[in-house]
Amino acid sequence: MIPGDPGSPGWWGAYPRRMGGIGTVLTLLSGVAWTVVYAEAIRIGFTQRTYAIPAAALMLNIAWEWLYAFLDLTGTPGVQGYVNLVWAVADVAIVVTFFRFGYVEFSDRIGRGVFIVGGVGLLGVSVAVQLLFLGEFGRSNGEVYSAFLQNLLMSGLFVAMFLSRHGARGQSMVIAAAKWLGTLAPTIQLGLLQGRGFVLGIGLLCTVLDLTYIGLLLHAHRHPGTEAGRAVLSSSAEA
Repeated sequence: MIPGDPGSPGWWGAYPRRMGGIGTVLTLLSGVAWTVVYAEAIRIGFTQRTYAIPAAALMLNIAWEWLYAFLDLTGTPGVQGYVNLVWAVADVAIVVTFFRFGYVEFSDRIGRGVFIVGGVGLLGVSVAVQLLFLGEFGRSNGEVYSAFLQNLLMSGLFVAMFLSRHGARGQSMVIAAAKWLGTLAPTIQLGLLQGRGFVLGIGLLCTVLDLTYIGLLLHAHRHPGTEAGRAVLSSSAEA
């Protein structure tokens, strides 16, 4: 979700050229890590018949990626535009798992029709949020600010997902670790090395929540007798 490519004309792509090898390494680390997140979320979604990325973060994510893929590819196409497009297509598959399997998480509270309408409405709101960021902050800042803020939301919602599901059902240490690394790399690059205080602060908050989530998953794995641990064993069996 937070992109970067040495040949991209976008908001992050120029920095690796200025900073040399460390910029390229951080760019590649983030790109590979987020690709792993999407691939693992798709695998878990279809094998365990659930959705593996929290709904609000997922809808913001797909809106962000389609918007900036469109802007990149209809302007001066760069590598990052095509990367965003690949990620956007992967998000479509994850959204499919949400609508196909996600109702079971809410069936004790709402009907299926309300679930579908609510999901579509959440996607519409997410598109509006991305357009508002773009209109208010412009292309480069809007892209960065929205990406980091929704990343912080995603980090918090992963913790909430663990708690609401009473364990690690439909979740993965691979997703947790890759999400953390995929966010940490641009936090170092834009926040620390480029001195952007907002990015550094939000990125560090993401790290706190991401490590909290990783800790919860580790606790569940190490204590299989607990409800959370039984959820891990169930998920492993289904996979």
